[in-house]
Amino acid sequence: MRRFASICLASVCINFLSCSPNNVTDDQSLKKYFDENKVSGTFGLFDNPSGQFTIYKLARFKDSAYLPASTFKIVNALIAIETGVAKDDSTVIKWNGRPWTNAACNADLPMYLAFRNSCVPWFQELARRIGKDTMQKEIDSLGYGRRYGRPVIKNIDAFWLDNSIKVTADEQLGLVKRLYFEQLPFQARTQRIVKQMMLMENSTNYKLSYKTGLGRRENGNAIGWIIGWIEENRHAYFFALQVESNDQQADIGSVRMKMLKDILSHYGFFKGRK
Repeated sequence: MRRFASICLASVCINFLSCSPNNVTDDQSLKKYFDENKVSGTFGLFDNPSGQFTIYKLARFKDSAYLPASTFKIVNALIAIETGVAKDDSTVIKWNGRPWTNAACNADLPMYLAFRNSCVPWFQELARRIGKDTMQKEIDSLGYGRRYGRPVIKNIDAFWLDNSIKVTADEQLGLVKRLYFEQLPFQARTQRIVKQMMLMENSTNYKLSYKTGLGRRENGNAIGWIIGWIEENRHAYFFALQVESNDQQADIGSVRMKMLKDILSHYGFFKGRK
């Protein structure tokens, strides 16, 4: 592993940390996980207790922006609850009757289940109810996707899917870190509701909270995300995994989860010893 001196990650350091020497480690040992799954990409882990970053592919992590895909459901839900479009995670949107590829989405669903099943049509309708002007105002306030300038919403129900707005892995990690500590420009109640929806695994050894995303770049390559945090012994560690494949048959949904579990296990998580 290589240690970088005095590196400040854009959205994380500026907002949360004072830049300190030797707080970022380039861990090339993670290359094997990308190679064995035949994907490119980047991974970042922030150890909150120590203030240390461990990154694979640092330049890609902080400088390369990609469509957020369904990770935007975090922001979509926050804005809906904050503005009153949704009361809380029990708010129901009725199924439009058009079958979706994920059968779990073909029903009248509360936000909680729509979020956890990553139901795209449900959140597209939610975005339409929020409206373009309100959505733009809120993402501007949040500073979302600002690595290469202010993002502008074109299609209210597709901008997070059609490559018109992009985020870096650095920005994604910054988002979930701020959410965890309730430092986003939303009420604490709003942030707590979304955090509760993100808790996917809760065991005696750890709690794993995340949101996935899956989409395609303009060149057709598949993009997969998992962003969130893992808690052990009441300490939080934040992560962002982004993978890319030009194999049209690749099961990126399964690959990204396997890689996240393998990488976190590589760092000693899941045993309640961190």
